[in-house]
Amino acid sequence: MTDSDLDNVYTRLCKAMTQVGEANAPLFLARFAMLAIDTIDDPAVALNLIDDASDGMPE
Repeated sequence: MTDSDLDNVYTRLCKAMTQVGEANAPLFLARFAMLAIDTIDDPAVALNLIDDASDGMPE
């Protein structure tokens, strides 16, 4: 994925989250994550992504 592709995907994700609204954003992100995990179809990769995403997050 090029930088331009990544920017387009991120922009679409942000717009979709805006459209569903702040109250529904966690549910949207959960659904998106489940779809992405299913598409990845590799438990090790998915688990590594979960660990990477949680690194540096406040507890």
